[in-house]
Amino acid sequence: MITSKEHIIEYFKSGIKKTDQFKIGIEHEKFLFSLDTNKRVDYQTILKMFTALYEFGWKPILENKNIIGLKKNGKSITLEPGNQIELSGDQLNNIHEACSESQDYLFELNQVVKRLNIKIVSAGFDPISKISEVSNNPKQRYEIMTKDMPSGGELSLDMMYRTCGTQLNVDYDSEKDFIKKFKVVNSIVPISIALFANSSIVEKNNSNYLSYRSKVWQNTSRGGLPEVFFDNMNFEKYADFIIRFPLLFIQKDKEYISGNNYLFSDFLEGKIKEIGNRLPNENDLTTHLSTIFTENRLKKYIELRSMDACGWDCLCSGPAFNTGILYGNLDEVYDLISKWDKNKIINAYLDAPKKGFNTQLMGKDLFYWASLLLQISKKGLENRDIIGKNHYNETHYLNHLEKIIDNRVTNAEHMIAKFSKNENLNDLYDK
Repeated sequence: MITSKEHIIEYFKSGIKKTDQFKIGIEHEKFLFSLDTNKRVDYQTILKMFTALYEFGWKPILENKNIIGLKKNGKSITLEPGNQIELSGDQLNNIHEACSESQDYLFELNQVVKRLNIKIVSAGFDPISKISEVSNNPKQRYEIMTKDMPSGGELSLDMMYRTCGTQLNVDYDSEKDFIKKFKVVNSIVPISIALFANSSIVEKNNSNYLSYRSKVWQNTSRGGLPEVFFDNMNFEKYADFIIRFPLLFIQKDKEYISGNNYLFSDFLEGKIKEIGNRLPNENDLTTHLSTIFTENRLKKYIELRSMDACGWDCLCSGPAFNTGILYGNLDEVYDLISKWDKNKIINAYLDAPKKGFNTQLMGKDLFYWASLLLQISKKGLENRDIIGKNHYNETHYLNHLEKIIDNRVTNAEHMIAKFSKNENLNDLYDK
């Protein structure tokens, strides 16, 4: 039972690991389209795809007899509100393993989608569909979210139904290590937005944003980059933050009910009549933590959530970039960002979705900071010096980002140039 702030702090402390036990977890989402109609697939098509994936050893995840995902060997495929699919990867030791996991998954997925005449789009925002054209699915929590989220953020439904991202989960070896890593990952959010921008096309037009996904997340209920995240956030401060945070939904038996603007503090004090004034358990805390949609967040590990989804050429580069910084060269980056003013970081965060590398931060543009951080990350991966089966170390996965820096052209700008020439929808699909 969770009855006090101290219990929440202990929950975060239970995530502490020895450095040699640090893991990497990658999550990445994809849009699925019917090749015949250029429309997003519906739930019935998802079921056909899931059934076809059984031959690769995937097993169904059920909710009230509805299949809402698949699982296999520590990883899962989950279903997002608009039938986007997300691979939630296993906890792995290095980028080689994580990239291999994604490669195996995409191989299996591609075998299935070809049979079903489905095409994949790997972008941060649906480049084709209007929100009215996107089908939903019977996953319970999404019904509540669809109803309640718009009141707290005008683009919340766009977030749910028309965005895809890449997420990296990393560990900490102490509260002090968490404080450093959390300050770093929040400080570099504007750079992540600019470097991984891949959502420029919206409803088949140039949106005039490089990362429209980031624009949407900035206008999503329960999202954003809270100022308090820059104040040397420790476990107690994060516990205070989530205790004061509104509930989105609560589980009653096997059903979800709306949080009705209760705070988690009301839950701790037994004030929620709809569930018989019961107190929260660890599952309730885990659910609450997963409904806080900030750019980065804490569970029993740190989740980095500021990267647009992208195709195979860059899928491993974001996790590699952040791993080099956080696991290989943390002190150098921490010393760098400690000199930055939090208000200037937040201003850069607000500007980055549209201005990209041209955004200003501490007297330099984000292209300067991205170039510098890429070199720091590369040194970090060289420090780790983990050699894969192909006889190269993890710096190999930075090649895509080095091309971006060398050419000063992001995925978003490449797509604008490519699609604007002939506006061929086939240009938007993964090859």
